[in-house]
Amino acid sequence: MIADLTIELKREAERANERRVLVLAGDRDRGVDAAHDAIAAAGVDDGDVSAVSTREGFRFERVAPRGTDELLGRTREVVVLDCHGQFVPNALGRTVGAVDGGGLLVLLTPALVDWPDVRDGFDESLAVPPFTTADVTGRFRGRLVETIRTHPGVAVVSLGDEGTEPTVERDGLTDPPERTGRTPPTRPPNATFPEAAYDACLTADQSRAVGALESLATPGSAVVVEADRGRGKSSAAGLAAGALALAGRDVLVSAPALRNAAEVFARAEELLDREGGLEAEGDDPRLLEPTGDGRVRFAPPATAAGLPADPDAVIVDEAAALPVRLLERFLDAPAVAFPTTVHGYEGAGRGFAVRFRDRLDESSFSVRDVRLDEPIRYARDDPVESWAARSLLLDARPAVEGAVTGTTVDDVRYRALEPDDLLADGTLLRESFGLLVAAHYRTEPNDLARLLDAPNLVARALVTGGRVVAVALLAREGGLDRDMRAAMYEGERVRGNMVPDLLTSQLRDEGAAEPRGLRTIRIATHHALRGRGLGSRLLDRIHDEFAGGVGYFSVGFGATPRLLRFWRRAGYRTAHLSTTRNDASGEHSAVMLRPADDAGRALLGRHAAAFRDRERDALSDAHRDVDADVVRGALAACPASATVDLTTAEWRVVVGASFGPGMYDFAPGAFRDLALAALIGDKRTEGSDGTEGNGAGLDAHEARLLVRKVLQGRSWDRVAEELGYASTSGCMRALGSAFEPLVERYGSEHALADRDRFVED
Repeated sequence: MIADLTIELKREAERANERRVLVLAGDRDRGVDAAHDAIAAAGVDDGDVSAVSTREGFRFERVAPRGTDELLGRTREVVVLDCHGQFVPNALGRTVGAVDGGGLLVLLTPALVDWPDVRDGFDESLAVPPFTTADVTGRFRGRLVETIRTHPGVAVVSLGDEGTEPTVERDGLTDPPERTGRTPPTRPPNATFPEAAYDACLTADQSRAVGALESLATPGSAVVVEADRGRGKSSAAGLAAGALALAGRDVLVSAPALRNAAEVFARAEELLDREGGLEAEGDDPRLLEPTGDGRVRFAPPATAAGLPADPDAVIVDEAAALPVRLLERFLDAPAVAFPTTVHGYEGAGRGFAVRFRDRLDESSFSVRDVRLDEPIRYARDDPVESWAARSLLLDARPAVEGAVTGTTVDDVRYRALEPDDLLADGTLLRESFGLLVAAHYRTEPNDLARLLDAPNLVARALVTGGRVVAVALLAREGGLDRDMRAAMYEGERVRGNMVPDLLTSQLRDEGAAEPRGLRTIRIATHHALRGRGLGSRLLDRIHDEFAGGVGYFSVGFGATPRLLRFWRRAGYRTAHLSTTRNDASGEHSAVMLRPADDAGRALLGRHAAAFRDRERDALSDAHRDVDADVVRGALAACPASATVDLTTAEWRVVVGASFGPGMYDFAPGAFRDLALAALIGDKRTEGSDGTEGNGAGLDAHEARLLVRKVLQGRSWDRVAEELGYASTSGCMRALGSAFEPLVERYGSEHALADRDRFVED
């Protein structure tokens, strides 16, 4: 019976060039045996099958659930996803995309009626201390089961108990029309890329994309290639990269990870090999060097954004999976392409479209846009693609702009997004999750499961007329017992407690995990309503609601001047700035706290003082390359006061360099103490450019000078060039002038007397 159903499903999938899902629900061992029998009946070669499972015993290639990124960019005729033991939503998102047209996705699940109540290894990851697995709910799986029971193209077989015959609950057959073959794309008459690049295209969309990417040979050109998953955008980028290399161009390729760029390099290598451009296959998967002067090379985003070795063109694949601030750095390239997934596992393109496109359009680039709609590996109306999008909300998006235009803070209502309410209201769920997707450069299917099932998470929103206009995802942290705090201090990692873990294990504060905290994981405002105070209003309401139950509020984020200002104005203060940059974002992460009671105030007090003391030395060491305005913002938001205690001799040097003929180099430590006090001082005002100023009479330019030269210890030549001084001597004079108000503010009686010797009445 299972064999017959599998044959019918496979035959229909092949006829329509679509895919089908076969769910084998029941005992795990029976499911594994049934999967082997079904695949054999369908006549599929074992070499064309992958099994995703935590257990051994499959005769096919086996991939661990947390290693399914290996399947991204690959195609398989059948993929078996074992949902017993550890069902990871991300694994489903990855495996669906690996199934080729005419192929099958086989799911091995517990009995569907029982599955939402089954707890497994993934649920354990959601049970962050002090919660337990018993606190985790099964809402995500309940919703998934509902889609399995109702969506076209999904067959369900109930395996039953030992000794009973399986039962076909749904056959999954849709009786689609037979598909006709595609018309082969042709090479445009004015094309400059070799004919082989266009011969390798499978759709007219892909051929158009390759044609648009020809413009990368011309400096000042930018190309945006948008597509849903499986449309061949990475292949088009790879063909373009290979063609440019054949023409002698140095092409730098970047992506969130090297595996994301595998298709780009595979297609580039195939073209180079076909055109005789490769003498031999290299050992480095990050480099292709044809026989001429060109090459195709890979660098991770944070490195590639610095444009190492001055490439002729840059291709940033899966651009939507990178933060906007990092993407902006690629606008210094001679020519650049941004292939990006609009909906899909790799990252949604909404943040790219909403926040980055304006910056790209305002740049000096001549921008071309290409949209790929026709799938490469399966037919356009494939039901499995729409099932995956529905089940995992891969196509979730915020409310349409017209429905919320004109909304102000006076129009909105604050509400809790309870998981049961989200399940009951599909529009509420899609708009809320869609805003979270738009707020972050990488939102995954696991995040949907966390939103619905994780006991430590809560969500809050602002709504108007039933539409979601702002949303925040929050995590409860801390409140850990003495034994767990001691274990954390001694090196044990505790899931889901980011701030307590950081303060305890890295910053060596064993009491940091005792107070309860509420951390903002994500906060998003509808793109049509930014700048109207909705984010601040949402935070205000959150603070009001939770203040009586937590000791502090917290947030961690990739530090930018704008974000530091936003969180400081919301009452948050700096406790930490990471010593290394995030590999994907290229930014240093800031952690900020807002106390809610005495315990929270004591916690912030300890770590603000420690941060102040660390930065005196870190800014000339680990933080030497941090953006000057990030340093200013982080210091301005540090509540610990900085004292100035210079010796009489040090004051003489400072006064001499500021008002007289002295030199900075004779007492750099004294200047550092003064600069730190000025930037951290508690009478700060807004600078003229909107960045944090100070209460010592310094403008933004002078404050940057203090950061770059005094605190970060850069050379005079480098500082003068970066800050636009005509000469190093002019830069030196400007530094002396910048310290004049600091002498006036902090100077001792002897210092002021010494100053009077150089200042006329």
